[in-house]
Amino acid sequence: MKLAILSDTHGLLRPEILEYLKDVDAILHGGDINKPGIVDELRQHAPLYIVRGNNDKEWAEAIPHDLTVTLDGVTFYMVHNKKEVPADLGLEEVPADLAGVDAVVFGHSHKYLQEAKDGILWLNPGSCGPRRFHQEITMMMAEIADGHIQVTKITIPHEVK
Repeated sequence: MKLAILSDTHGLLRPEILEYLKDVDAILHGGDINKPGIVDELRQHAPLYIVRGNNDKEWAEAIPHDLTVTLDGVTFYMVHNKKEVPADLGLEEVPADLAGVDAVVFGHSHKYLQEAKDGILWLNPGSCGPRRFHQEITMMMAEIADGHIQVTKITIPHEVK
């Protein structure tokens, strides 16, 4: 199974991103969509699993704050802001709220992160919307096989002015 993992589009769905969506089996979006048209366009490519970000206002009330979904044997917990993961991350063992979760997908910081901690893969695809704070424009592509996930960082070149 092939996944696209993105976040913080902030109203911009770049043509480069659309190229990556052409042959995916599912899309995970970590919030801050900003426009309902982005949701509509993403749904045209593959099943969409999406959470609401802090910049997603009244139009996004039907989009969940957090979401747990299992795809091809891998269970994802999704929330926009990592600080809102319902767990005490300082514990020695996996908190009960994350029991059975293989990967946490989040956004908000616009900073790419791929880190394994206490048996859970923490994934922030960064931001693939308008470039902010001189940060990279990034997303993730992932392959799931035999209940295991392999993640690849995708960096979108930006215009230098």
